[in-house]
Amino acid sequence: MIFETHAHYDDEKFDGDRVELLSHLLRENNIGKIVNIGASFKGCKDSLELATTYDDVYAALGIHPENLEDMSDEALDWIRQNASNPKVVAIGEIGLDYYWVKDEEQRAKQRLWFNKQLDLAKELKLPVVIHSRDAAEDTFNTIVGYNTQDNKGIVHCYSYSKELALEYVKMGWYIGVGGVVTFKNGRKLVETVEAIPLSSIVLETDCPYMAPEPFRGQRNSSIYLKYIAEKIAQIKNVSVEEVEKVTYENALKIYSKVKG
Repeated sequence: MIFETHAHYDDEKFDGDRVELLSHLLRENNIGKIVNIGASFKGCKDSLELATTYDDVYAALGIHPENLEDMSDEALDWIRQNASNPKVVAIGEIGLDYYWVKDEEQRAKQRLWFNKQLDLAKELKLPVVIHSRDAAEDTFNTIVGYNTQDNKGIVHCYSYSKELALEYVKMGWYIGVGGVVTFKNGRKLVETVEAIPLSSIVLETDCPYMAPEPFRGQRNSSIYLKYIAEKIAQIKNVSVEEVEKVTYENALKIYSKVKG
C-alpha cells in the first residue's frame, strides 16, 4: 500500500467524485492512508470534516503563507482546540512563499505567522508540514531554531538543492517528493532523490495539482502516486515495492497519530 502524505481533497476540483474516491476508489488503487492538508481556514475545517467522515483520511491543520488574510489569533485558537482530535496528525501546511511577494513588510508578516504556527505545533507536540517557495534561507534558518528531538516535519514539494536537503535529513526531517520528479525539467529533484536516503522520503501528490508524467497538466489524484514511486525506484535502483514499503513506514513515523 502507498501512504499519501499531502492531498487537498477539499478542493472544488473533486466536487464531482470526492465521495467515490475517498470511500473506495483510492483503496482499490493501492492507496492506504491519506493526509488532507489545510491551507486556508476554511480548508482546515473541510479537512477535519473529511478526516472524521472517512476512516483512511487524516487531517493537518494550518494556514498557508499565501492565505495571510485568514491568519488570526482566533484561527490559531480554533486549530489548538481541534488538534486533540485523534484524526489530526500535523500542523500544516505552513511556511514561507516569496514567489509573488516582493514587499518586505508582507514577507515579515509571513515570518511572524510561520513562527506562531511552529510554536503552536511545539505546544501541541505535533509534526509540521512545511511549504517553502523562493525562501530557502529564511525557511531553513527558522526551522533550525525550531528543530529539537521532538519537533520534526516534512518539507513538502521540495524544490531546493540536494545539499540543503541533506541538511534537513541530518536534522531528522523528511523530504516530500511528488510529481515534479517525473518532469523533464525536474532534474534538481532527481538529484535530491539520488542524494538522500530512501528512509528520509515520503510520497505526496499535492493533488489536485502537480500531476506526474504522463498526466502533467491534468487534475492530479493519489491514484497517480504509483508513477512517483516508479520513478524513485528507478533513481534508487530498488523495487517499486521497496519504495512503497519504506515510504509508508516513514510516513507512519512522522505522522505518529496515524494507526498503521
